Amino acid sequence: MTDPIVHMENIEKHFGAVIALAGVSFDVTAGECHYLLGDNGAGKSTFIKTMSGVHKPTKGTILFEGKELKFDTPRDSMEAGIATVYQDLAMIPLMSVTRNFWMGREPTKGRGLFKRFDIDRANEITMAEMRKMGINLRGPDQAVGTLSGGERQTVAIARAVYFGAKVLILDEPTSALGVRQTSNVLATVDRVRSQGIGVVFITHNVRHAMAVGDRFTVLNRGKTLGTATKGNVTAEELQDMMAGGQELASLEGSLGGTV
Repeated sequence: MTDPIVHMENIEKHFGAVIALAGVSFDVTAGECHYLLGDNGAGKSTFIKTMSGVHKPTKGTILFEGKELKFDTPRDSMEAGIATVYQDLAMIPLMSVTRNFWMGREPTKGRGLFKRFDIDRANEITMAEMRKMGINLRGPDQAVGTLSGGERQTVAIARAVYFGAKVLILDEPTSALGVRQTSNVLATVDRVRSQGIGVVFITHNVRHAMAVGDRFTVLNRGKTLGTATKGNVTAEELQDMMAGGQELASLEGSLGGTV
């Protein structure tokens, strides 16, 4: 295996007396999709925010391309090449795809008082980048609110890739999508991986993880329970680790049936 782009070693995050992360180790390499699996309350959100610079770890080390980094702000993480696509997508539904794609990074033309948004260049690039991701828009001025959930996810992913992401963190991107939209998002993830970008995919859905995942790490109550590679673990085993196998077995026995 090649050296990881990001390596997190024994990360702890405390909020007063509450220990949200208790020694998490995780890494992602170029061109792989590494799934972080965990049930609600497992610590996934804190993990995302620590990796992306929102939270500073209480203990532990984060290495980026072999060098120790301490992100002061999420902007530092973004500049280094770690892009995060959150569940809410941070998009404005009434604005066009182009406007959402370039929000805060608009290309300009002209100088001084005549400097203005280069809408033609922005439209051309937006349409081209969306086609690369398998989405054919009616036009660059199409409102984001008219897109499906999967297409909105693709806009956010395409934007991150275009602006130079080396690692893409996806926060439960398929949790509220239907079957077809989920398939489209997973296909987009596969396209991103093929470009040499490391993908960290956070989910609690084992079936989605098994579809395109290369490695799988299970998070439970702020701790990693281990990492497995594709072909060396089954969906049932991952589900069992997430849910707490012994607790389920005990419950099944007490009920005298299948849980």
